[in-house]
Order: sequence, then C-alpha cells, then structure tokens
Amino acid sequence: MSLRRVRYGSYNNKRLTFGTMVYEFLATGFEEVEALAPVDILRRGGVEIKTVSVTGDLLVESAHGVAIKADLLFEDADLASADLLLLPGGLPGATNLNEHEGLRKALVGQNERGGRIAAICASPLVLGGLGLLNGKKATCYPGFEKYLTGATYTADLCTVDGNITTGRGPAAVLPFSYALLEQFVGAEATKAVRDGMIYTQLMEAK
Repeated sequence: MSLRRVRYGSYNNKRLTFGTMVYEFLATGFEEVEALAPVDILRRGGVEIKTVSVTGDLLVESAHGVAIKADLLFEDADLASADLLLLPGGLPGATNLNEHEGLRKALVGQNERGGRIAAICASPLVLGGLGLLNGKKATCYPGFEKYLTGATYTADLCTVDGNITTGRGPAAVLPFSYALLEQFVGAEATKAVRDGMIYTQLMEAK
C-alpha cells in the first residue's frame, strides 16, 4: 500500500518542543475519531493539547451520541498564545463550529499571526468561509470542496500548505495527526510514534 497520501506545500516553521499548546474545539455533533485520535497522538509525542468546549458546558455530545468531557470552556482558553488551533469534523459539529463567532475571530487572529491551524473532514468549510484558504492547497470530505473558497482541492488524505493542515475524513485522521505531530517534534520522533502504534505495518499490509 502506498504511503503517498500526505501532500506538503511550502512549510517553513520552527520545531517547538517546549511550552507548546494546542487547542482542539468540540461542538455538539463532532466526529469522535477525528477529535480523539489527534489528542492521543499529540500527547504520545509529548505535545500538550487541550480540548475546548464551545457549547458552554464541559460535556459535549458527539455525532453518535457519545458524551466527552472537554478540558476547558472556550471562555477560559488563552487562544492568543496557541501554537495550533484544531477543528475536528462531523455533522452538525462542523456547522456548529462555523456558527461560533468567538472561534471564527480566534481563527482569523491565529492566521494573521502566522500560527498553525488544522481542520479535518467537513470542518475545512469554516476556514474556507473565513477566506483562510485563499491561494492554498486543501482537502476535505468529498462533497464539501465547494466550501473551500479560494483553495486548490487536492482530494488527498492530508494536505499541509504553509500554516494550514487539512484532512479528508475519519480514515485520514491518523496521517493527519502524524503530520501535525511532525510539525512540532520532527520526522524522527514522529516515526517512533507511528512505529509504536503499528501504523507503518498497517500501511505496508497487502
């Protein structure tokens, strides 16, 4: 099985190993695997990540009725110091994220600072609507490419272009998460995490 499933555009960033903070936003109707796999993989790699509820309640219900307790409420998160803002997909999770004005403002500010932003599945529609994908390569769940305003749609599992990383859907969450981890800890440390999770063997299976 080919490993050519992650597309990189231009990417020029420093590797952060200390004091890093990632915030992942949970809205009612989020996709479970797209929310929890990045948390798992980034924490395995030593990157601090906090889940943030945008609902006003720490308990957030997923697209399939699973209640997850977030680490923080949106109002309590210091987003101005974030190294990465992360949006899981799912419906109506993605559209609920898109309707949260505080989050939309935080994403615009993050982009203006050159900070990292990531979105997977349906949630790249939030970035497209804010004009954050103009001139960039991006991917998303099939059928949502019409919302990627200004972007070149790749249809890859994961696309990294500049400060923005996008993923295609639930099955893409592992390469998507490893791509995020590599941005912080580098290729060698990320490979160690992949190997420890048997991902390399999975991708090489016939």
